[in-house]
Amino acid sequence: MQLTGSCYCRALKYTLTLDSADSARTSLCHCKNCKKAFGTNYGLTSKVPVDTFAYTQGTPREHKADNGSGTNLFREFCGTCGSFILEYGEPAKNNFRYICVGSLDDPEALPPKGEFFCKNRSEWMPEVPDIFHKQEIKE
Repeated sequence: MQLTGSCYCRALKYTLTLDSADSARTSLCHCKNCKKAFGTNYGLTSKVPVDTFAYTQGTPREHKADNGSGTNLFREFCGTCGSFILEYGEPAKNNFRYICVGSLDDPEALPPKGEFFCKNRSEWMPEVPDIFHKQEIKE
């Protein structure tokens, strides 16, 4: 299964090559960091093995910061339009990338399997049915 994606201005393009949609874990995250990074009430990323992702055009800019728990979080984005493409924490750096689902050309290809930090979900937002729900990352 090969998927493609890009930033808003298409200066950055990438491919994602998966055995199947089951090779990815798409999830919503309601933590405060994701709300800030995505500029909305939750983040929506798909966790994929690092070797399944490749930029095919352009070079991303990177932002590195402590996520509030002492772990560095890296976010890659377009230096021209600012679109957020992916993120990963220091512990996952060599193994996984968390792709921003909205940057995929076909974001419907990787439906969500779960929600994290549900304790911080906006009161007006309903629970997504038929997926797992965790109040924190580690439960």
